[in-house]
Amino acid sequence: MAIETYDAIVIGSGQAGGPLSTALANAGRRTALIEREHVGGTCINEGCTPTKTMVASARVAYLARRAADYGIATGPVTVDMLKVRQRKREIVVSFREGSERHLLAAPNLDLVSGEATFTGPSAVRVTLPDGATREMTAPTIIINAGERPAPLKIPGVESVPLLNSTSIMELDVVPSHLIVVGGGYVGLEFAQMFRRFGSQVTLVHRGKHLLAREDDDVADEVAKILHEDGVDVLLEAAPSQLARLASGEIAVTVVGGGTTRTLTGSHVLIAAGRMPNTDALNTAAAGLVLDERGYIKTNERLETNVAGIYALGDVKGGPAFTHISYDDFRILRTNLLEGGNASITNRLVPYTVYIDPQLGRVGMNELEAAASGRSFRVAKMPMSYVARADEVDETRGLMKAIVDPETKQILGATVLGIEGGELMSMFEIAMIGRVPYTVLKEAIFAHPTLAESLNNLFAKLDR
Repeated sequence: MAIETYDAIVIGSGQAGGPLSTALANAGRRTALIEREHVGGTCINEGCTPTKTMVASARVAYLARRAADYGIATGPVTVDMLKVRQRKREIVVSFREGSERHLLAAPNLDLVSGEATFTGPSAVRVTLPDGATREMTAPTIIINAGERPAPLKIPGVESVPLLNSTSIMELDVVPSHLIVVGGGYVGLEFAQMFRRFGSQVTLVHRGKHLLAREDDDVADEVAKILHEDGVDVLLEAAPSQLARLASGEIAVTVVGGGTTRTLTGSHVLIAAGRMPNTDALNTAAAGLVLDERGYIKTNERLETNVAGIYALGDVKGGPAFTHISYDDFRILRTNLLEGGNASITNRLVPYTVYIDPQLGRVGMNELEAAASGRSFRVAKMPMSYVARADEVDETRGLMKAIVDPETKQILGATVLGIEGGELMSMFEIAMIGRVPYTVLKEAIFAHPTLAESLNNLFAKLDR
């Protein structure tokens, strides 16, 4: 079999691999982009795009049920999951096809459908959908293979139908009782979403607080919000066994706090972690070093231990966010095509959890600031102090900012509140521009906006 020679091979068409492949091709480098499933990666197909369309549908149901709070009379609220699913599918297909058209139009770029496997440090075999294979070689290979939901490993798991973050979005009915295992970002979004669709929801989380990376007061406020929405949250609890009942329901044995109880649900979502898609890559043939969880190790320039091989996005571990993957693309574009020396050192990692209200976060939180040993101050305020939040009757949550008392620089911010992600981005812009918090405290923001909450938040540091 003839070996095809390229200047670059990109494995995976996610939010780093897709744009990088076109950048390389447009720069005149003959490039192969290998994708085993869907163009666009997790974000477009199973992550950000579909989940946020469904979150939007759930919020409409929530607001419709609250209409009387605003003096508006409505009838009974019903949810048509077929229409919710169809809307989600149409948006996903639109995004995916747009990405695919862009790739197919790029000169010097071959989009190859198949599964890539290393046969050496600069060689890849691609198994095509019909079983045929293609052998390729290139001096530059970029891995953007992503992650997938991690399976649950407890007795009985093989005997019951379980949902993951992909399959749950294909349901055509509202579950009567959804049991969610995992209190991280994914579990919380789906728990609240399906509660708003009309399901009874029980969330089982191993930790003492939800959202292990957040401050305890923020996590506890999230738990309070979920409780207000009718989600039953079980903390310090873990599933120990699963069983399929004669009724067709699923029994989940939960252990925690010295007690054992059995939950019975119609559906069970496993949202207790993800794992890298490295198991099929035969990384050993390339000589790549992986960490203990199977993620590809890289340095601050996204270089692996093998010259010419790079890893981008979720497959390298670290923050698993689309925008981080896209920034990885920027770094390699700078270094490979522009002769730069970009790195991930000290980059800000903003993110938003799309519960309602949103949780937006950038930079240090209070726990991290305390662990750093540095001097810091905390500005904290409930969203009920924000005039705009009061006016629209969306006062749940809080906002916090961490500042350096000497330099007046903002070290980080967390906003759990209406449009928390957008408010968080204002803090991030200030951090990027090194704008002291004192400037924001005295800034003129239009009234009434959410932005003017920064005046009152930072004024608290002077009291």
